[in-house]
Amino acid sequence: MKIIDGKNAVLGRLASYVAKEALKGEEIVILNCEQVIITGNRKNIEEGFKAKRGRAGGLQRGPRHSKLPHLIVKRTIRGMLPNHRWGRGREAFKRIKCYSGIPKEFEESKKFSAGRGIKTKFIQVKDIG
Repeated sequence: MKIIDGKNAVLGRLASYVAKEALKGEEIVILNCEQVIITGNRKNIEEGFKAKRGRAGGLQRGPRHSKLPHLIVKRTIRGMLPNHRWGRGREAFKRIKCYSGIPKEFEESKKFSAGRGIKTKFIQVKDIG
């Protein structure tokens, strides 16, 4: 099992790495999902997420885009899997767990740090909501 600390990790890079590892059969836990960052212009990112949430599909059935940071990260990972509904994509998606903050069972465990200092424009996932 790999435990990844998402603090200052770029969302797309983190998601592609996690998707690839899950397809290989690795159990993955991502902590601090609210501190994952999305690079780019803050205004454009906020407008894009607001537009996605405004489209709720026919008869309000979906697709729904959540405001919760750990679900935003998990949905991004889901988009990088081959097919999240059947087969190996579904099995890989079941191996991924995302948490906002650090739950008690993972406080003492060794964590792999995915983030580093970013010098460009960015927004944290918790600020999108």
